[in-house]
Amino acid sequence: MQLRGRLFLLPCIGGITQRDHGLGVSQAGKPKVIPANSDLVSKHPAIVAVAGWIESVIIWHSVFFWTVAFVMDKSMAQRKGSDFAGLGVAIVTPFRDGEVDWKALKEQVEFQIAAGTHFLVPCGTTGESPTLSHEEHERVIGEVIQWVAGRCKVMAGTGSNSTAEALRLTKRAAKEGADASLQVAPYYNKPMQEGFYQHFKRIAEEVGIPHCVYNIPGRSAKNIEPETIARLAEIPNITMVKEATGSLDQCSQILNTTSLTVLSGDDSLTLPMMSIGAEGVISVAGNLVPSDLLRMLDAASSGDYRRAAEWHHRLFSLCRDMLSLATNPIPIKEAMAMLGRDTGELRLPMTPLEPAQREKLASTLDRYGLPIRRA
Repeated sequence: MQLRGRLFLLPCIGGITQRDHGLGVSQAGKPKVIPANSDLVSKHPAIVAVAGWIESVIIWHSVFFWTVAFVMDKSMAQRKGSDFAGLGVAIVTPFRDGEVDWKALKEQVEFQIAAGTHFLVPCGTTGESPTLSHEEHERVIGEVIQWVAGRCKVMAGTGSNSTAEALRLTKRAAKEGADASLQVAPYYNKPMQEGFYQHFKRIAEEVGIPHCVYNIPGRSAKNIEPETIARLAEIPNITMVKEATGSLDQCSQILNTTSLTVLSGDDSLTLPMMSIGAEGVISVAGNLVPSDLLRMLDAASSGDYRRAAEWHHRLFSLCRDMLSLATNPIPIKEAMAMLGRDTGELRLPMTPLEPAQREKLASTLDRYGLPIRRA
């Protein structure tokens, strides 16, 4: 990610600008540029000295500001997980008649690669990892890695509220060739901050791939505090945070105190978070419109925030109106079914949308311009 900005340098070489100091004032009090070879300059040597001093100050200020810009740009480029900057998509796990639909899953992988998605995240919340058996969980990750075949990165969802279970899943994913792991905050048992630290530390020490800490207190019931994340950032292969607290203050504090790459965990907050230094998103909406998300991300990373904001506002309505209908992944799977890209089948305790909710979803997709299949 590059720092984009402008540095305006006052051109004073070859002349000096004066206001009303008895040395030649232009009409209406506007500055008057006095050429260096003018009679006035030759009659007033002090003017030459002042001009030289002003020129030196401006040059040194220019050097200072460009140095600051270079250091800021360099620090952004050196964030630990910048290899995963951009668009990651938390892919759904398709089911058919109660079983994983492997054919449909492979089609999802190919769809994302064709769109240019930077990395895939199988077996996250969107992938219904809580209802996958251990064997299914491991196979989904393994098959995705094999199908990707190096064409993009794979960040495997291998977190658990049991450290031993998270270790087992993560070791298996690393053996299969995962590029990184996504480690959700232990949920339900609500560890203390030291428990969070020891949990992630153990996984990082025993499995050498990069790890992304997933902070989502809305599901895990407890926040990983910025001070704990700062401690975790000192561990070499903890390189990223998926930040889903909804707090720009927490995002700012992480960016201020660590060299971790921050990835948005909320589609609607991706651009606001990127404006303060986040480097991308692990997206749910990317299951539908990865190309549009990539356009927003590319505009933001190139410094074109006006264009990025246009895409943000277009995507915001889709994300708000779709994802607010029910708990993820219920709406996204129904939306994919309407587009003919999934059966929409869920596993209990997830249940389908009600008819009225389906109507709202169909209207949302239609307004966005997505070609839904009418029964």
